[in-house]
Amino acid sequence: MTVSYIGDREVGKTHLALELANPQSNHIKIVSPEYSILKTMLYNEVQGRTVPTNDTLQIRQLQIQIDLPSARRNLDIDWLDSSGENWRESWRTKNQDKWQIFLDTLRKSEGIILVLSPYRELIHQGKQEDFITQAQWCKRFAKWVYFFRYECHKLRHLLICLNKADLFCDVEQEGRFLSYNLKGSQLNWQQRNDYVFKKYFSPIKEQILELNQKTDIDSVRCFITSIKNRDLLELPWLYLGTYLGY
Repeated sequence: MTVSYIGDREVGKTHLALELANPQSNHIKIVSPEYSILKTMLYNEVQGRTVPTNDTLQIRQLQIQIDLPSARRNLDIDWLDSSGENWRESWRTKNQDKWQIFLDTLRKSEGIILVLSPYRELIHQGKQEDFITQAQWCKRFAKWVYFFRYECHKLRHLLICLNKADLFCDVEQEGRFLSYNLKGSQLNWQQRNDYVFKKYFSPIKEQILELNQKTDIDSVRCFITSIKNRDLLELPWLYLGTYLGY
């Protein structure tokens, strides 16, 4: 199965991937590349931060191992790593070959994890001015809706992750409530989605309903993620492992 990992500009995709590879995991393990190799690629020890993505497009392959109640499964991930410049018309004109590779990768994907930043009005920790407004956020998401409707015809499972949850909620509390347990969880996938969708995704409710009703996508699921809570971090990958793992 082909799964792609994409997201908005400066949304924290690199940090999420690196933290997902941390050996201190619950049910998820990145088996290739190894954590030490991935950290060398993505983290600057001197600066104490992840390495900024330049204006090129890189496709990194990740193999993820997932422990589920029924079996251990694997996912092969195409991580389309870019600074976000590839969405600009000027970049596409100059880099038509790379844009075509980007499109071809997503067009064959049966699962996509889309990572979004929170909007300004949602933030109650940190600087609100560092984030776009709710109106701008909704407008940007509308472009994603158009893209998924008209470019991703093989897409079966779309997972929308509102990242940096530690800036807008109590991640320990939400992590405990939404957590996944191999011996049986208090919530199933539909219940988790309903809770997160109603609480955090109401500004784009109509657009998500549009994706559900006007495309052949089997499921559109909403998640909140943070590098500061392992339960929340792993949930999207556990979901994909359940439906697309091998």
